[in-house]
Amino acid sequence: WLASGVAAASGERLLLADARGTVWSGSAVAVLSGGPGSRDAAALPGRIAWSFGASRGGAEVRMTQPCCLNGEVVLRLSPGLGRWSATLVSPGAWVGQWPTAWLAGLGAPWNTLQLGGTLRLLSPGIAIESIAGRWRVEGQAELEFVNASSRLSTLDSLGDYRLRLAGDAANGGQPQIQLSTQAGALQLSGSGNLGPGGVRFRGEARAGEGAETALANLLNIIGRRDGARSLISVG
Repeated sequence: WLASGVAAASGERLLLADARGTVWSGSAVAVLSGGPGSRDAAALPGRIAWSFGASRGGAEVRMTQPCCLNGEVVLRLSPGLGRWSATLVSPGAWVGQWPTAWLAGLGAPWNTLQLGGTLRLLSPGIAIESIAGRWRVEGQAELEFVNASSRLSTLDSLGDYRLRLAGDAANGGQPQIQLSTQAGALQLSGSGNLGPGGVRFRGEARAGEGAETALANLLNIIGRRDGARSLISVG
């Protein structure tokens, strides 16, 4: 039942394969898929295990996965009439880390990019709330892309990047997204938000000085070319 619910909620892009146990205590293999009818799929090594229990005002799920989660990760869920919230309790310096190659399971364009490197999630704690279709965030979370690479470039490393999600206190906690380059030949930047219509993001990619030829193919795939820039648009 839980596996079916996760598949339906994600458009069959996140699957809990070979699920065992119960909704309250079980385990499965985490798989990314290209969606209905897609032949693309990529699984993480080992199994993710979960257990559900009651907590004040809702439920609490505890998750472990030796390959990818930092000890036991706790997520508190609070349902309500026309609203719900999910609060991540930070386990420490980092929450989880995953091989970027896992994204190839989502199909195009990820299977074309064939990315290498590591995705690492960090957060001191974050709460995401949906009220009548509107989103609100307290706290923040950062997704780091460390030592990124792609088979579309001859460079051994493209760079290091950071995607930040935080609530805008001046705008009722509306979720704001910020993409920045920490270091590297491929320069990524952009910003956006999460609203009733979903994610809206605008950004761009550029090649650093001397890396234009090595990054030409990659820039053509990332977004719409505009001279030296590749424009990224979501939503």
